[in-house]
Amino acid sequence: MSECVNGEKLKRQLRRKTNKVHNPLDSRDGFTLLEILVALAILATAVTIIFQLFSAGLRNIAVSEDVVSAAVRAAAKMREVLSNEELTENSWTETTTDGYTFAVNITEALQEKTDSLPVQVLQIDLAITWTKNTRERSLRLKTYKTVNKQV
Repeated sequence: MSECVNGEKLKRQLRRKTNKVHNPLDSRDGFTLLEILVALAILATAVTIIFQLFSAGLRNIAVSEDVVSAAVRAAAKMREVLSNEELTENSWTETTTDGYTFAVNITEALQEKTDSLPVQVLQIDLAITWTKNTRERSLRLKTYKTVNKQV
């Protein structure tokens, strides 16, 4: 008889447990201190990596801004050189007030192929250099122009 009473008692306990709705606020389960510390370490690592990527991106933007500015100045200087109708072999250097230095070198190219022609081909090399944060940077442009031979 005691087995029957214990069996009924067990069935009632199981019914109460299965009918009871689980409320997480009533639960005594939680995170351990170790779990919280591991989560914080992972979060700190992720935030550090994101900040490093962001700062590297800002540095790259600043460098590319300088290169684009120098390329625009070099292209303008090259157009100025090419606009000269009486271009001859020559070489010169000039420095602007904002710290850019242009080195222009004009030489004859393909001389053996143009000996019998009334024109000559000139190679124009233009180098621009500038200093940014104690680092010297440079950019080179090269083009060719045909001009009438000087008599």
